[in-house]
Amino acid sequence: MSFAVPADAYDRFMGRYSRPMAPMFADFARIAAGLTVLDVGAGSGALTAEVASRVGDAGVSVAEPADGFAAALRERHPGSDVRHAPAEDLPFADDEFDVTVAQLVVPFMADPVAGLREMARVTRRHGTVATCVWDTAGDTSPLATMWEAAKRLDPAVRGEGHLAGARAGSLTVLFARAGMGHVHEEPLTVRVVHPSFEDWWEPYTFGVGPSGAYIASLDDDHREALRETCRRLLPEPPFTVSGTAWAARGTA
Repeated sequence: MSFAVPADAYDRFMGRYSRPMAPMFADFARIAAGLTVLDVGAGSGALTAEVASRVGDAGVSVAEPADGFAAALRERHPGSDVRHAPAEDLPFADDEFDVTVAQLVVPFMADPVAGLREMARVTRRHGTVATCVWDTAGDTSPLATMWEAAKRLDPAVRGEGHLAGARAGSLTVLFARAGMGHVHEEPLTVRVVHPSFEDWWEPYTFGVGPSGAYIASLDDDHREALRETCRRLLPEPPFTVSGTAWAARGTA
């Protein structure tokens, strides 16, 4: 899989779902004016922008492991402290933030428990750590149609349901293993209208994440077969794609 893509490509692929998710997740994490917040694995900044609208650029810091995304975030939020760093090795002091969040990131941490433990370390005592992950194991993520089509063509396709946090209760277990208490988990659902099939399909060809890497690995004939299978599975446009994520918050 790859996230070494332009920020604009990620925006068009996942941003169409992560942007409407951001205010719901920020509410879940109880982010409000006056708090200091760290956004871990911010990507192209859907959540960063929402947090900044609540606490100001100076109130939000960022840790982002991809060079291109980190550079884009510095341009978009010049008043924020943006560091190039992975979740497992956060370059911030103990007890530095009121809230630490990671939207749609846990499955792609090299070590999710270590990443969550670091998020707790930099959060003040009794502060909040919160994450959310698409329900790819339950087939209610916004990527479900693409993976369903792929499995119809090749039953051996693995999809993303095996990734960390991708099923109900998984984040709660990871939070407990990372040493956090008072863990609460619940689903959050977004709905996005696509005016045409091409509007939905084209961003899958940008090579973003596991689904983009899978499509890029196909030859032309198999890619076209996947495209047409997706078309048959989806309603006539305009159509609405819903996506559910499991969200968990705990106390550092």
